[in-house]
Amino acid sequence: MFEDARVLIKGAGDLATGVAARLWRSGFPVVMTELAQPLAIRRTVAFAEAVYAGQVKVEEITARHVSDLADIEPAWQVRVIPVLTGCDKGCVAAVKPTVLVDAILAKRNTGTRLTDAPFVMGLGPGFTAGQDVHAVVETNRGHYLGRVLWNGSAQPDTGVPGNIAGFSRERVIYAPADGVFEHRLNIGAVVNAGDVVGQVGRATVPAPIAGILRGLVHDGVSVQAGLKIGDVDPRTAPDHCCTISDKALAIGGGVLEAILIYLRGAR
Repeated sequence: MFEDARVLIKGAGDLATGVAARLWRSGFPVVMTELAQPLAIRRTVAFAEAVYAGQVKVEEITARHVSDLADIEPAWQVRVIPVLTGCDKGCVAAVKPTVLVDAILAKRNTGTRLTDAPFVMGLGPGFTAGQDVHAVVETNRGHYLGRVLWNGSAQPDTGVPGNIAGFSRERVIYAPADGVFEHRLNIGAVVNAGDVVGQVGRATVPAPIAGILRGLVHDGVSVQAGLKIGDVDPRTAPDHCCTISDKALAIGGGVLEAILIYLRGAR
């Protein structure tokens, strides 16, 4: 039904993956773009990991790293989401998407324009509906999460991670120094506060609280001091490490709603 409505998603982290999953399951052809060295934290539920692994599966959906625009159609033909790297501004014109979704989550607009596609969306703060995008989807946890905004902007960035079981900033792992990250534990490991999960140069990276290691940047990635490089989930539920989150699915639902409204000509 929606085979002709191509959707290009900028970014392939865990929230972008939730969006892609909602759209892919609904029949939309999806292509995603990523950095050559993705910084995704929740790698086990992020299609960005395909850049490192070549091909990954999140739930029942497979994504494949491609470096050439000519590889997009063949991926779709075998029911695989292509994740494109080495993509400059010219790739938007080459893909010719019906819909473009900026899911980079940079908290600011890094270059998306209202004219990039017939229908352009932005996730979270940094976009204004009617100016640089046609619609914005709220990404802040709470009553308005996943809501489509046709005017104005999403709630401003609070700088405070979402609260999970009473922990917010305390559950996040930050790089202690500049350098190359090397992991000692893998995502899914159960940890106690203080357990060493990796190191950056000579500085060790301890788990901030007890729980399950839900996210960790890829081994060998260059990081800067203070960069978010992992998180611990105090609920210690193993399946949370391998399934798309409620937040990602809520945001994906908002994107799907907005696209259907646009395709019906209701906006």
